[in-house]
Amino acid sequence: MNGKVERSHLTDKQEFYQFIEYTDDVDLGKKLAEWEDYYNLHRPHAGLHGKTPYERLRERMAK
Repeated sequence: MNGKVERSHLTDKQEFYQFIEYTDDVDLGKKLAEWEDYYNLHRPHAGLHGKTPYERLRERMAK
């Protein structure tokens, strides 16, 4: 499980933190919520064969 957490942190660093500018904690919280929505609902993941985490969850729940 640790490898998955580390990979997630690397993705956050490469695709989120280095590209954002924020003015305060409230602004950062809003941007993090937007990133979480994109990451889980819209961004394809190679480890999930191009599916989003939400798509994979729905597949597993349908079984």
